[in-house]
Amino acid sequence: MTDDLTALPNIGTILARKLRQAGIESYEDLAELGSIEAYLRTWDHEDVIGYNMLYALEGAIERVRWHNLSAEHRASVKAGLLAALESKHHT
Repeated sequence: MTDDLTALPNIGTILARKLRQAGIESYEDLAELGSIEAYLRTWDHEDVIGYNMLYALEGAIERVRWHNLSAEHRASVKAGLLAALESKHHT
């Protein structure tokens, strides 16, 4: 398995840089954390990130373009993120 994040679907140089800034250096790191935790770690470094980035991370873990994730899969990941944000807000 490659450690080059940009070799993954959906991960360009800018997103790879953001992931590395958040301590995510490889596919293994990303897969272990999951898209929601990776999003939250990256989100902590910037104020605004859209859902497309969340979907891009999920697609990278699944090794598919995020556009190919089903609407149900995207909705599930989005709901998970919203629940995590709500939980984080209450702690």
